[in-house]
Amino acid sequence: QLQLVESGGGLVQPGGSLRLSCAASGYTLSYYSIGWFRQAPGKEREGVACIGRDESTYYVDSVKGRFTILRDNAKNTGYLQMSTVKPEDTAVYYCAAGRLCDPDYLTRRLYDRWGQGTQVTVNS
Repeated sequence: QLQLVESGGGLVQPGGSLRLSCAASGYTLSYYSIGWFRQAPGKEREGVACIGRDESTYYVDSVKGRFTILRDNAKNTGYLQMSTVKPEDTAVYYCAAGRLCDPDYLTRRLYDRWGQGTQVTVNS
């Protein structure tokens, strides 16, 4: 069974960069689309970006141009490169594996397997 583990979170200053990793085990990640989500205190979990099996990508407007989603199938790992971060990016970030990468799939969180999350705090 596919298991996902996020890493790379931490404290970063506004305007800084951070790279999150999503390491998969138990199954081949290349068979799945990968989604990144985040949940801030008191808010619902929201989709941030996704990458399909064909490496097509989708980003929500709030991160477009600042975040980049990547995958390395040889390493069975997905990544979320975060740049020019803002305090409102503070949240627990989760990766997930699912069938599709598209806006509706991401918005409705229709992903099958989830990691445990990694905290990202943007603060000076």
